[in-house]
Amino acid sequence: MAFALIITGFTVVLLSYLTGSIPTGYIIVKAKTGQDIRNIGSGSTGATNVKRVLGKKWFFIVMLLDALKGALPVVLAKLFIPAQYNIWGIFPVIASIFVIIGHSKPIFLQFKGGKSVASGVGTILALNIYAGLLIALIWGIITYISKYVSLGSITALILSPFLMYLLGNPPAYIVYCALAAIYIVYLHRENIKRLIKGEENKVR
Repeated sequence: MAFALIITGFTVVLLSYLTGSIPTGYIIVKAKTGQDIRNIGSGSTGATNVKRVLGKKWFFIVMLLDALKGALPVVLAKLFIPAQYNIWGIFPVIASIFVIIGHSKPIFLQFKGGKSVASGVGTILALNIYAGLLIALIWGIITYISKYVSLGSITALILSPFLMYLLGNPPAYIVYCALAAIYIVYLHRENIKRLIKGEENKVR
């Protein structure tokens, strides 16, 4: 039992991290323009920086692909790991943690990736679709009103553990959302400084 748990845990960590490390934005920008997105704008491989190069259409495409990338390991962990191993939903949470680490610190790009917002929302959708949809809605409303993608992202992720709690999810899901929110806010620390100074780029 203990050995099986260790092997299962190692497999979930490895596959989730490698899936998260697939640099969607980098691949698309490189294929279409030949440019390295890490040398453009914020240097992030995420959808917002892709928009600076390829426009709104590719912003949504990359955002969707990153969300799917975030959701896939979590869905697989929920479907295929036996219930007796999945006490308190721990393996879907482990998958969630390592997929967003992979997105922000991808092994394929010398650990320089994106800010894990779309991937993070993807993991939450896979954990609880209602919480994920509410978070996506909050992100959309805040971003539309303020015209700041970063403000929408930060606000939505900060609210995620409270939404998980109100929807009656397992404690592991709530703790994950709290930790993910802290991590993603940390990744947005430069954006927060620019927001305070009024220097953050707006979405047009």
